[in-house]
Amino acid sequence: MATTIKTAAATATKTLSSSSLKTLLSRSLTASSAAAPTSLLTSPPKPHPKTPFHPTPSRNFTTQSTLPTTPPSLPSRQRKLKQKSDLEDDFEAATELDDMITKFEAMNTCFDERELGLAALKVGLKMDHEGEDPEKIMTYAARALNALDREGTEGVSIAMALHLMGSVSSGMKKFGDALGYLNKAVRVLGKEGMDEEESRPVMHAVQMELANVKNAMGRREEALGNMKRGLEIKEMILGEDDVEVGKTSRDVAEAFVAILDFKEALPYCLKALEIHEKQLGKSSAQVAHDRLLLGVIYTGMEEHEKALEQNRLAQRTLKSWGLSADLLRAEIGAANMEIALGRYEAAVNTLKVVVPQTEKDSEIRAMVFISIAKALVNQDKFGDSRRCLEIASGILVKKEETKPLEVSEAYMDMSMQYEIMNEFATAISLLKKALALLEKFPHEQHSVGSVSGRIGWLLLLTGKVVEAIPYLESAAETLKESFGPQHFGIGYIYNNMGAAYLELDRPQSAAQMFAVAKDIMDVSLGSHHTDSIEAIQNLSKAYAAMGSYALAIEFQQQAIDAWEGHGSTAEDMLKEARRVLEQLKLKASGSSSDGVRTKPRPLPQTSDPGRSLQPNLQASSAKPAPVN
Repeated sequence: MATTIKTAAATATKTLSSSSLKTLLSRSLTASSAAAPTSLLTSPPKPHPKTPFHPTPSRNFTTQSTLPTTPPSLPSRQRKLKQKSDLEDDFEAATELDDMITKFEAMNTCFDERELGLAALKVGLKMDHEGEDPEKIMTYAARALNALDREGTEGVSIAMALHLMGSVSSGMKKFGDALGYLNKAVRVLGKEGMDEEESRPVMHAVQMELANVKNAMGRREEALGNMKRGLEIKEMILGEDDVEVGKTSRDVAEAFVAILDFKEALPYCLKALEIHEKQLGKSSAQVAHDRLLLGVIYTGMEEHEKALEQNRLAQRTLKSWGLSADLLRAEIGAANMEIALGRYEAAVNTLKVVVPQTEKDSEIRAMVFISIAKALVNQDKFGDSRRCLEIASGILVKKEETKPLEVSEAYMDMSMQYEIMNEFATAISLLKKALALLEKFPHEQHSVGSVSGRIGWLLLLTGKVVEAIPYLESAAETLKESFGPQHFGIGYIYNNMGAAYLELDRPQSAAQMFAVAKDIMDVSLGSHHTDSIEAIQNLSKAYAAMGSYALAIEFQQQAIDAWEGHGSTAEDMLKEARRVLEQLKLKASGSSSDGVRTKPRPLPQTSDPGRSLQPNLQASSAKPAPVN
């Protein structure tokens, strides 16, 4: 008889090896008949067999007793109990989905709906495991929940049904419904009196599914909270040094990299590396993947020598394991790090060795040519760079349908090279192509916002102000959903919206945008960051354009105070800021002066280098900049 769901959940408390509830409970779907019997349904005990009936001897005495040739029929109630017990045993013994469904249908004739909850849940989990129609899975999951969600039912079973419904709803892109089911599961498992040891595997699965759903909705900051909670629970179940804890730690590090929070990513990645070295050895593939990610993090922190060291260590391991595809990506990553260090010739030489190892029309070859173009651009070899980008473009256009995310990332990288060459029309065109690809994926909303913001910035730079505003407005709303309202990248978007409104002679709207930008940057970057100071000066310019010189002077003085804190490194900025302040004072006193410039400074937008990091991918090592 197969082990039950409830038994599997308890066993999983000690044997958890995956973040998926479906994995946790797979034993309940595939257990052999040799497993210890445990009843799936609550039913009365089986009747004890009656003692054989011995009739009273007949009046004609003989030496032999006469026994009945057939057993007497059972009473109706006992017969029904035995039938239910037999059906239950048959269902428990079923291992194939069709057989399980047949046995479940048979149980419908004898069992009350309230008694079928765990059986319906088991069928639903089996169907989900085998990739059946989600609508059918939801039917069984809903039946399970309706039967289980009543007074006296164990909370773990209810939470499992809710998790299944949440997971299936997410797969159907019904993210709002998924959040509702999963949040209710958290509440159920958090009730007072719940057995924590039994509930932890289910709570872990629910937290990780919540992270998946929120990531799919673009709510990455919130998803990180669920991932961290899931990691904490996994540590409680498996111990701090388990390999699976290391893998999840790396996942959390990647999530921080995706929002460009490299400082927060670092300790999680180092923890993953430490665990995998201890448990698997320094030459394991997992350690190599940890080092690749660590290289990306160090690049984001502008510690390029450390990044290059980690990349080289990873390459040795990947080579020993024969992981050629990963090795090629690592070599491209190393070349990008050389570019960041200004070693352009070394980077080009590395990439020339990689080219022959790639297939003619592969996206890997396109990545190589983009990196070569990057090195050439930095050497002012624009003609050669352009030819490399054209080769890459010819490859990528053929991959748009099969690998849209990789292609979109490459288009963003290419656009940056065209910007450096002042070919803004081509840069904008590539970004629009990237945007069209990304918009098809709900979980890429953060990238959609990033690209929209960059397009808006480039349009603003090229004087297409009216066309820029919708892109900037869309970027602001999308990125707030993904990163929260106080992320520094959103401050850049609002600054550029303010610049656009000032260009259109709408100083009041501009002042509002600059004020929002200043508030965000003060919180996320600090009031003395150079871009925060630029936002203050832009706000001063907006008030000057409105004729509100008192406010303009006040904010310009704040900018001067902040520049003074930078010492000799900001002498030119400080000198210009003081000159503008004097001109504002002249304006305020009624003196004519043409020295006050009211045109604000747009702040640059850049692509998100951590958009699609995987353990076996090396992101571009171009200097990370604010999210668009």
